[in-house]
Amino acid sequence: MKISILISSNNHPINPYIREWTKEKNSNHIIDIFNCSNEIIGGDILFLISCEEIIPKIIRDKFKKTLIIHASDLPFGRGWNPHIWEIINGASEITFSLLEAEDNVDSGDIWTKSKVFIPKTTLYDEINYLIFEEEIRLMNFAISNFNNIKPVRQDTRGSSYWPKRTPKDSEIDPNKNLADQFDLIRVCDVNRFPAFFYKNGQKYKISISQLPIDK
Repeated sequence: MKISILISSNNHPINPYIREWTKEKNSNHIIDIFNCSNEIIGGDILFLISCEEIIPKIIRDKFKKTLIIHASDLPFGRGWNPHIWEIINGASEITFSLLEAEDNVDSGDIWTKSKVFIPKTTLYDEINYLIFEEEIRLMNFAISNFNNIKPVRQDTRGSSYWPKRTPKDSEIDPNKNLADQFDLIRVCDVNRFPAFFYKNGQKYKISISQLPIDK
């Protein structure tokens, strides 16, 4: 198969996972990775992975299928950064939806769904590992079942949307309980979107890591 993968940012932490996956699959498929939709030529499958663009039909029509892996139980949680918002709000299990891309955000037919447990002790890099490994598993599923899938149309009743996260969303309130803000702190990427707070007119960055428990 001829497969294209569109990842909006070359700095996104999923890139090493996708490059490794590409090396494993290149013996059986032709795979190209792009950071801009204008570069895309065409083929069998276009995967939109951590993609911030809404891909128009004129580009989608260059492929037999354009597929998205979205970390929410669609139609609930459409929009951006869904697993981050859900973990901040207390979720310990994330539902993934493999779906077809359409003009309206996250509105396409569903190919399959899966669930991943996110322990309450995991930090952003460990969360990334669990999320990215499941995305790769679903990419493999899409390739293996490409000719056998019968997509299911979404029930749009009760659909919900998450807004796109910004650096401002990583702000911690130093006057609030640490325990109440722990889920926010642990999902913040210390390199791209670090947790931070203001104190005495100064801005401070928060980094977090696990330590052995003293015995």
